Parts: sequence; C-alpha cells; structure tokens
Amino acid sequence: MGLTRWFGEPEELTQQITVSQNRRKAHMAARTAKKDTADLLFSFVTGVASFTVILFIIGILYVLISESSLAIHRFGVIKFLTSTDWDPVKEVFGALTNIFGTFVTTILSLLFAIPVAIGIAIFLTEIAPNFLKGPIGAAIELLAAIPSIIYGMWGLFTLSPIMRDHIEPFLKKITAGIPVIEVLFRGTPMGIDILTASVILSIMIIPFTASISRDSFNLTPSVVKESAYALGATKWEVVKNVVIPYSKLGVFGGIVLSLGRALGETMAVAFVLGNNHRITTSLFDAAATITVTLANEFAEADKDLYLSSLFYLALVLFVMSFVTLAVAKLFLLRAERKYSR
Repeated sequence: MGLTRWFGEPEELTQQITVSQNRRKAHMAARTAKKDTADLLFSFVTGVASFTVILFIIGILYVLISESSLAIHRFGVIKFLTSTDWDPVKEVFGALTNIFGTFVTTILSLLFAIPVAIGIAIFLTEIAPNFLKGPIGAAIELLAAIPSIIYGMWGLFTLSPIMRDHIEPFLKKITAGIPVIEVLFRGTPMGIDILTASVILSIMIIPFTASISRDSFNLTPSVVKESAYALGATKWEVVKNVVIPYSKLGVFGGIVLSLGRALGETMAVAFVLGNNHRITTSLFDAAATITVTLANEFAEADKDLYLSSLFYLALVLFVMSFVTLAVAKLFLLRAERKYSR
C-alpha cells in the first residue's frame, strides 16, 4: 500500500520508466546525430583542403606539359636531358648543363650547411647558457625570414669580393699539386662562380636544418640524458650516443626540407652564379642552374620553341624535385620503421 500510494500502480510505474528511458534515448540519439553531422562536415572540409593540394599539383603539371609540348616533340626526352647545347639563335636546346649546375650547387650547399646547422642545434640545446638560447634562436629564425634577393645582393656586393680576393686564391694555393682536388680549384678566381653560389645557398638553408634539428634534440627525454650522465658519460658522448640517435629522424626531415629549398632557389643564386651553359670541373667557373636560366631568359624568349624549351626546363625541375623528395621521404619512412622496431 505504501509503494502504491507513493508511486502509483505497478503498470503506471513501468510506463513512467519506459517513457523516461525513451526520452533519454531520443536525447542521446539527437546528440549523436548532431555530433555525426559535425564530424562529417569537419571530414568534408579537411578532405577538400587536402585534395585541393593534389589538384594544384596536377594543374601545374598539366600546364608545364602543355606549354612544353613543342620542345618535347622537337627534342624528345633523352636528347633534351643529355644535350649540352643551349643556343637560342640556332634554336638548339638541351638541359644537361642546367641539371649539372643545379645538382652541384645543391650538393655543395648541403655539404656546407649540414655540419654548421647541426652544430648550432647542439650548441643551443646542450651547451649554451639560458641567456644565449633566446637571442641565438631568434637570429637563426630571422635568417629564414630574409628574402632571397637580399641574400643575392649581399652575395654580389659583399661575399663575392671576399671570395675573389681572399678565400678562392687561398684555396687555389693550398690545393696546388694535390691530385684530383687541384682540378676543382683551377682557373682565375672571379667571385661569380659555383663556389660562391653554393656558399650563399648554404647560408640560406642553414636556418631550416638548424631549427628543426634543435626542436628534435629538445624532444630527447631528459631522463635518458641524465641516465647517461649518471653512468659517467661526457657531454660529447651524450650528444653522440643519445641525443643524435634519438633525434636522427627529425634531423633527416630538416635536411630534406633544406634540400627542397636548395633545389628551387632562384634569385640569390642568379646574382652570384653567372649564366654559363657548359659543364665545368672547376668550382671557380660560372655555371647555370635551371632556376637561374628561367629567371634570366624567360623575358627574352621571343620564339615559340625557345619559350617551350624554358617550360620544358621547368618541367624537368618539377620532376627532379618530386623524385628527389620522394626518394628522401622513402628513406625516411624506412628508417622510421626500422627505428620503431
């Protein structure tokens, strides 16, 4: 009787519980539907953004192929890539000298930049006192923000005379008589050459490798480093055996980013490289890269075949960059799988 007085008949109580459960289910279903709609909208927006990048790449590739079709039909692929001729007057064009200059300046710049950048990152994370970390880190990031044309002007008016009057004569003197190496430093030091262009390019890409390497080094767990110190390891041993192995994937990613920047740099290299369409063995000689050729000669292309050949060069650079970065990414993924095991 007491339960009946407070809650009513059992049938009414069951009915009330059922209604309450149905309301709760309806409310949860509405929330779930609202959440599903938001998730679908979010997935759609992010998917469109991702596929937009792919559309841009396909669009650029289509334009390059269509604009270079005349040169492709005239010279083919093998002949264009292996020919050293570049004569706008006779309308004979080949890409080998430009490919050679692009690869040489890129490789040299990486050889110059990587040790310096990793050294900067190690100093900032392991050695520098706290009051120096902020200013030096800001200076490194500032280097990345300087426009490339500023680097080019500085290279032309400041670095080039220094290279011509001091560094290149010194290198020529100390390498005289050394087999093979002597060949790299033959000729008259002019300051407008492959070596100067590589130095400028290395200065430009140092901030990218240094910043990413610094961030990667900072991700090394402190407990791991402290354990190494507790076992009697020196600072050099900790960096060599703990920090760098733990952060090597991030460092490699920074090098890949710098590689992409070096391949596509134009204005800074154009100021100090010259425009010499020939393959040379001396670093004191002027050369030509794909980007420099496009920058210097695009406005002068007054014939259809000349213009089409320049677009063909741009297509070659596009494919080179894609293949190089894809191979680097493949090595990175393989190393990541191996490291995760």
